[in-house]
Amino acid sequence: MPRLQQSGLRNRLLGALTAEDFALLAPHLEAMPMTIREILVAADQPIAHALFVEEGIVSLIADTQGGRVEIGLIGYEGMVGVPLLLGTDRTPQVAVVQADGTALRIGAAELGTALATSPVLRGVLGRYVQSLIVQVGHTVYANAGSNIEARLARWILMTQDRLRQDELPLTHEFMAMMLGVRRPGVTTALHILEGAHHIQAKRGRITVLDRESLKVFAGDSYGPAEVEYERLLGEG
Repeated sequence: MPRLQQSGLRNRLLGALTAEDFALLAPHLEAMPMTIREILVAADQPIAHALFVEEGIVSLIADTQGGRVEIGLIGYEGMVGVPLLLGTDRTPQVAVVQADGTALRIGAAELGTALATSPVLRGVLGRYVQSLIVQVGHTVYANAGSNIEARLARWILMTQDRLRQDELPLTHEFMAMMLGVRRPGVTTALHILEGAHHIQAKRGRITVLDRESLKVFAGDSYGPAEVEYERLLGEG
């Protein structure tokens, strides 16, 4: 197996590590594909691996009596398996692949050994935990205080951030499940955003036409979490 080169990786957490800390993880990192709807972390089951996302998107899902609702979004900026950083091996939440991609996987034991070895590594990954907490908090805020159009605009922006492209593979059914609303509500919201020329919606695809207008639509539900990530983990 070729030796991983830190400079050639897309994952921003791995890129933020010192060369010494990356060397603690590198021998144990294994490339793996991620397939849409694949469950990476099951509710209340031992977490065997952490995954540093290279491409694609993973949703953190809360199962409620009313159905499944997305509470967090992870792409190339982050990792799946955050409970392992907090000293526990399971969570009631589900991590499911929302968009196909790839990740670098490391065993829970190997990650734990590296964390015990390096306080600096613990600090970097701990700051990611803080950024994810802020993101989840703003998801709660958006779900409680924003209409469906604003929530959908925020979700499209967050998806675009992680896929780094204007054309996004999003179906009405999947958006309704992620936002915790009925499908007709998503259809109406899409028509509103499309009528304002912010997006173009086709079967299974959404194309972002005007990102800045989507930000206005999303209001302050989008932005603070992204700023916090850059403060904590951005370059410089």
